Amino acid sequence: MAPPRTATRAALVAISHGTSSPAGQSAVARLVAATAESLGSTTVEGGFVDVQQPDVPATLGRLPPEQPAVVVPLLLSAGFHVHVDLVDAAAESECVAVIAPALGPDDRLVTLLARRLYDAGLRETDAVVLCAAGSTDARAVADCRETAGRLSTVLNREVTVGFISAASPPIETAVSSAKAANPAGRVVVSTYLLAPGYFADLAHQTSADLATAPLLTEFGEVPDELVSIVRDRYLDILAGPDSVPAGGEHRIGRR
Repeated sequence: MAPPRTATRAALVAISHGTSSPAGQSAVARLVAATAESLGSTTVEGGFVDVQQPDVPATLGRLPPEQPAVVVPLLLSAGFHVHVDLVDAAAESECVAVIAPALGPDDRLVTLLARRLYDAGLRETDAVVLCAAGSTDARAVADCRETAGRLSTVLNREVTVGFISAASPPIETAVSSAKAANPAGRVVVSTYLLAPGYFADLAHQTSADLATAPLLTEFGEVPDELVSIVRDRYLDILAGPDSVPAGGEHRIGRR
């Protein structure tokens, strides 16, 4: 009789977009490291869907075939990368992989966005524009608009949305509209981007009076909110209906 199979705890595979910015690379690496520290002995691997290496197949390929994995997208909304790129890469992997939800929408992100605004000196008379990366995927755009709605509730004022790429309105158009609607006050851009890089630079180059730092910064502590979201995305999959089996049939679960 064969000995019983011993369950192997799933690895956390943290996949970010990737950036050519050294500051952005450092910021994301520190988030992955902080998450690994919070999970103790759990195997944590980092990879990228674009720009940097290792890519998703190579990252999953680092794991032994018998090692199950939870792929946590370090992405603020669920667009093409989550629904297509990660799913396809996991399907081609030898290991059993489940795709966790994106980081947002999540009230902890809203708390962090609000803190960035208040740290930057937000005033009662300021108009706020949430600046997101943008996507051709309507689901990702809807996620960003939901985040703006949640931030509006926390700030007790309207928060409009502008996009850097692929969605409307463009960020400069959103800033101009906010200026027209608030001629006596300032316009502040709330930078809804994970880390420093090209897009974060663009968020600071609009005609707004002020723009906040992205959620991660090159230096300083990694925000607890981000670590807790990444950790919870992983743990929720382990505890939920998409739990990762230790062996057997290869499958992909999404929630």
